[in-house]
Amino acid sequence: MTAHEDAALGRLVDRVRAAAADGSKLEIVGAGSKRWHGEAPAGEPLETAELAGISSYEPSELVVTARAGTPLAELEAALAERGQWLAFEPPRFAAGGTVGGMVASGLAGPGRAASGSVRDFVLGATMLSGRAEVLTFGGQVMKNVAGYDVPRLLAGSLGVLGLICEVSLKVLPRPPAVATLRYEFAEAQALQRLAAWSAQPLPISASAWWDGTLVLRLAGAAAAVQSAYEKLGGEPIEPTLADAFWTGLRDQQDEFFAGARAAVDRGAALWRLSLPPTAPPLGLAGEQLIEWGGGQRWLCTPLPAAAVRAAAAAVGGHATRWRGAGDGPVFTPPRPPLDRLHRQLKNAFDPARVFNPGRLFPDL
Repeated sequence: MTAHEDAALGRLVDRVRAAAADGSKLEIVGAGSKRWHGEAPAGEPLETAELAGISSYEPSELVVTARAGTPLAELEAALAERGQWLAFEPPRFAAGGTVGGMVASGLAGPGRAASGSVRDFVLGATMLSGRAEVLTFGGQVMKNVAGYDVPRLLAGSLGVLGLICEVSLKVLPRPPAVATLRYEFAEAQALQRLAAWSAQPLPISASAWWDGTLVLRLAGAAAAVQSAYEKLGGEPIEPTLADAFWTGLRDQQDEFFAGARAAVDRGAALWRLSLPPTAPPLGLAGEQLIEWGGGQRWLCTPLPAAAVRAAAAAVGGHATRWRGAGDGPVFTPPRPPLDRLHRQLKNAFDPARVFNPGRLFPDL
C-alpha cells in the first residue's frame, strides 16, 4: 500500500477502535447503491471511498486484487481490456457501486447458475474487524484458513462481520461465442425443458422465463454454441437486442422489474425466492420471473409474507423480501444450528457489535 492508503486505513482503524470503546455503531458505506438491500441501515457512516484502486492484476493467472472502494465499473473496464470478466455478472443497481459492496451483498446476475456465485470467485480478502484488527485471509489461490473459509464467509454478509478492505477475485475469459434463443412455453413446460436441458452437456449460460416466454443464452466455444443452437431450435434473437435484454435483467432495469417497482409503489412486495431448480410452479398470485434454470424466482405479489415464505419452504427453499414494506424480517430467519453459527462468527469478529447492527438479521 502507498503512504496515502496506509493513512486511510489507519483512520478507519482509529474510528473502529473508538467505536468499540464507547459502544457506538458504524454503518459501512461504499457508494450506497445497495443501501436498500437488507434491514434498515443504522449507525454513523464509515466510508470506504479512500480504499480504492486495483492493487494487482495478473491476466495470465486469471486473478485480480482490488480495494473495497474501487468502483465496480473501473474494475470491469480493466478486465474488458484483456477480454476477461466477472462471470457471475454482479448487478449494478445504480452508478458508482463498489467492489466491497459487490462482495458484501453477495448478489449475482444471470450467469450465476452456470458460472457460480460471488463466493465461488473470492480467493482472498483483507478485512478490518470490530476489534480494530486488520486481518488477511486466503490469497490468490483457493484455500481454507484456520478452519474457516473467511473470504467466502464475507460474501453476502452485508458487513456484519467487518469492513472488507481488499479482495482477490478469480476472473474468466469472455466466451468466444454467444447466442440467445426464444421459446413460447407455459411456466410448467419451461421448467420441464430447463430441467431436461440441464442434464445434457449444453453450453447454457443463462435463462429467463416471464409471461409465457423463455429466453435462453448459450455461451462457449463456437462449435459448442453452434451445435446447441441447431439442437435446441427456438427463435434466434439478434445479438444487440439480446445484449440489451441480458444487461437489463442483470441490472434489474428490464420490463419485469420496472413493473414490479410500480406495483411496490401501490403496496405490493417483490420477493426473491431461492428454490431447488426442479421445484414445480408454486401457483402463487402475482407476476413472476424465473431465472437460473428455475432456482431463482422473482414474485411480485400483495400476498402476506407468511404465505410466500410457507410456499417456498414447502418445496425446500426460502424467500427474501426484496422490495416493498411488509411484516416480518427481510430474510428468512435461519434455523437454530445456522443461527448459532452466525452468532459465533459475529462474536469472533465483532464482539462489540460495531458494524452494521441488524442489517442481516434484526438482532444480529
